Amino acid sequence: MILRERLLAAGGLDGLFLSDHRERRDLAGIVHGPRDAAASERLSGKRVLLAVGGQMAAARAMLALDGLISRLALVPPGLAPEHIARIAADSEAEIVVFDAEGLPDDALPGLPRIDAEAASAAGAETGRETEWALATSGTTGAPKLVAHTLEGLAGGINTAAAPEPGTVWSTFYDIRRYGGLQVFLRAMLAPTSLVLSDRHEPVRDYLVRAGGAGVTHILGTPSHWRLALMSAALDRLSPRYVRLSGEIADQTVLDLLRAAFPQARMAHAYASTEGGVGFTVEDGREGFPAALIGTRAGIEIAVRDDALYVRSRRTGRRYLGGTTEPLMAEDGFVDTGDLVERRGERYHFLGRRSGVINVGGAKVQPEEVEAVVNLHPGVSMSRVRARPNPILGAVVEAEVVLRAGTDAADPAALKKAIIAHCRPRLSQHKVPASVRFVDNLPLTSGGKLVRRVP
Repeated sequence: MILRERLLAAGGLDGLFLSDHRERRDLAGIVHGPRDAAASERLSGKRVLLAVGGQMAAARAMLALDGLISRLALVPPGLAPEHIARIAADSEAEIVVFDAEGLPDDALPGLPRIDAEAASAAGAETGRETEWALATSGTTGAPKLVAHTLEGLAGGINTAAAPEPGTVWSTFYDIRRYGGLQVFLRAMLAPTSLVLSDRHEPVRDYLVRAGGAGVTHILGTPSHWRLALMSAALDRLSPRYVRLSGEIADQTVLDLLRAAFPQARMAHAYASTEGGVGFTVEDGREGFPAALIGTRAGIEIAVRDDALYVRSRRTGRRYLGGTTEPLMAEDGFVDTGDLVERRGERYHFLGRRSGVINVGGAKVQPEEVEAVVNLHPGVSMSRVRARPNPILGAVVEAEVVLRAGTDAADPAALKKAIIAHCRPRLSQHKVPASVRFVDNLPLTSGGKLVRRVP
């Protein structure tokens, strides 16, 4: 499967478009545009690092390079220079496709470069299989690089079903992250129009632009959606399909989105850069049915030592670079690192194994506490972290963004009320020892709460 060939074969591209905060381009013009033989020859068979600023440049380059080069390593936005250098090294890049926004002049000395505009006019002649390399989008530390096939990346997409008339996809994600790439592939393989976001664009401006472009299907992390729910521009959207992924979707955010978009199909999906797309839940409830454990449609889901494991053709193939850590076990299962707990006929996500807070020897999952804090009517979103304590080693602290209109005339009383709200719902060691009000909470470039706090 070669992306550009699929689009050429699909036909029916008239009226379809790609747009970002700067421009709108006809999809037919991108696909049928003239090809640059010199650029094609220079890039053919190479391991390529894609380091461009905007998503439009990334989308055009991906359509041109798939099937022409041997490996495409995607550099997501906002990475530190040393992390870009690591991705270049781990992917064994031979040439970098760049623009001024994506790569400083002094970065990656010695690595040959080709301008993104020229690269976007290249075209596959051989139809070789291109390996895609994606950076993990975790909340702590340097990213790892995961190798995928395009068939595996598209494994969760029903390419046989025709899109609903007038479908326009969009996502808060960047398409160089796993979640955003899923939306990009959905739009290109359908094909449909696609509205691209920008990490520097205020949420309000993106919502207005997406609404104006007639977006019908839209995806983001729960943190993305909490920010959207705080915006007065949310009513500019009239989606038919709303999807959450990348973080735990608690009942509060699901209920708020259902109230905001009562006519839309609502889904939260479980996926990761390493494990691929695992499953999608559309019943409006947090967690997932226990019936999903086992084998179905080529996907196997298992719970081992309270953690979720996935095996399918959608998973990454391996880590690239010098890491000795295997991506999957000998039996082919990927350890997702996500902890779950069965309650009746449903499993609930607790959080990441790596994020556990140790309170006097008792374990606390930050996400579990955040889900309870977020139930308070005055709370818009929260982040829970460890605060050093001389006796217990650590206690739980909650940083809270208040909802607009919340009466905060007596901050001390409101903090006590939030803590009191948590006591009957959490074990004693999980109840926040303190609450701190903040104006906003930092998100990674992948739209997840930043967990590692200096």
